[in-house]
Amino acid sequence: MIVAPQPEAVEAGTEILRAGGNALDAAIGCALAQGVVDPMMCGLGGLGVVHLLDRASGRHEVWDGLSTCPAAAREDMFAARFLRECSDGYGYVLSDHANELGHEAVTVPGILAGLSAAHAAAGRLPWRELFAPAMALAREGWLVRPHVASMFHLDEAGYGRLPYVRKLAFTAQGAALYCRPDGTPKRIGDKVVNPALADTLDTISRDGADAFYRGDIAAVIAAEMQAHGGLITRDDLADFRPRREAPIFIPYRGRRIALPPPPAGGIFVAEMLRILERFDLVSLGHNSAEYIRIVAEAMLIAGRDKDEHIGDPDFAPAPLEMLLSDGYADQCAADIRAGRRTVLTRAPEPKGTTTISCVDADGMVVSMTHTLGVPSGVMPAGTGFMLNGAMNWYDPRPGRAGSIAPGKRRYSSMSPSIVFEGEAPVATLGAPGGAWIGVAIGQALINLLDWGMTMQEAVSAPRFSATSEVIDLSNRIPRSVEKALAGMDYKVKRHAISYAFAAVHGITMWDGRLEGGADPQRDGYPGVV
Repeated sequence: MIVAPQPEAVEAGTEILRAGGNALDAAIGCALAQGVVDPMMCGLGGLGVVHLLDRASGRHEVWDGLSTCPAAAREDMFAARFLRECSDGYGYVLSDHANELGHEAVTVPGILAGLSAAHAAAGRLPWRELFAPAMALAREGWLVRPHVASMFHLDEAGYGRLPYVRKLAFTAQGAALYCRPDGTPKRIGDKVVNPALADTLDTISRDGADAFYRGDIAAVIAAEMQAHGGLITRDDLADFRPRREAPIFIPYRGRRIALPPPPAGGIFVAEMLRILERFDLVSLGHNSAEYIRIVAEAMLIAGRDKDEHIGDPDFAPAPLEMLLSDGYADQCAADIRAGRRTVLTRAPEPKGTTTISCVDADGMVVSMTHTLGVPSGVMPAGTGFMLNGAMNWYDPRPGRAGSIAPGKRRYSSMSPSIVFEGEAPVATLGAPGGAWIGVAIGQALINLLDWGMTMQEAVSAPRFSATSEVIDLSNRIPRSVEKALAGMDYKVKRHAISYAFAAVHGITMWDGRLEGGADPQRDGYPGVV
């Protein structure tokens, strides 16, 4: 089974499973297809995290393909242009938007290196065969789906960010691919044909990821940067290496949950659940006011600790042992019971991301999340793909935990997860959604492990979020609960969206039976072979 937010990408994954590929092969093929049919969410120019469990070999590892600042980046490079944080907390506003749009916004892409390294370690099919579905989609074309159209037409000026049409049309290549003749973004049902991307994928399928990092594609990227004031050089690309890391493990309700370590976002989910294990949540009633209060306070504590302690471990080692200890969880739970509140300002992180979960017949489990961050609009000449705009993740003000530094990775909420009973995996899940990823995955895990929901029920149940001084409620949480929370002196905001706060997708494996769940806010589904 494979589940993802894009139907075309699910088809790509199932095609590879039918051809004899393992879960990793299928996830890679799915990810490549996602880069074609969800071009503002992810792609070759992006970054991501791959969580791999291969029970046959005993391999359990996280491949960190998060991007890095170019070597020429300086801590103060944007300081004089800094205006404010975005009003919703997702990024920083510069006077010229150079950290969001254009060549200065680009960090060294990491996802392709991560996929290549993981495949070399545990793939089954030849690398070249994983590219065929994505190449066909690029060459033959695909139709703009509802979620893609919503992103194409997104205007975030009210938050301090640019409308997406500025990114789609930043280059002539992008405008030709993703805009109508009148300059407006393509709409639902419009076709996108991208032969240049098919050719790029073909080159990488033949020559491997080296073509991107050290070969002809690297030369094109470097030339594009040099011609337009970007910082990335051929050396930045050639020197990039993905990281192979051990996952974080935590106990929860008699199971173990494996999560990616910093600078990925597993620590947020882990700390939230460690605190909540001290409460009998089911006795409170699902999404009752008291239930939301307790879970929201755990979210806020985890968010506060993430802001204070978690960044790139190469620059600031994270105190994971303390944050995940029984003593600290007991203390935090006691504070919540006593009515003490945590104040948190939203941490900056963009929302454009996608995810994959896959399980094969041999029990290999793969969960992956990848993104462009904020898409930069930059499409290197003739390549057909957009580069990330992840410099928007970094604080333009010097001397801060999230400040810019050469080679630095930024904290990412991406948290592809695997649940175990004893030594057997019983569930895997992940989500796109920026800073909402952790709160959504945490709630889906509670729905599964406390409430006994199926995966589809767990990802579809009404969610809420607490990543600031406001508790955000999706529109299916009753207004009586909203009033009760307001009566507790919480600031509450109701969202018009019925399925809100990230988009969890996952698979359960109880008793060897696969059941998938796809968040209804996106367009995907679980594909079965």
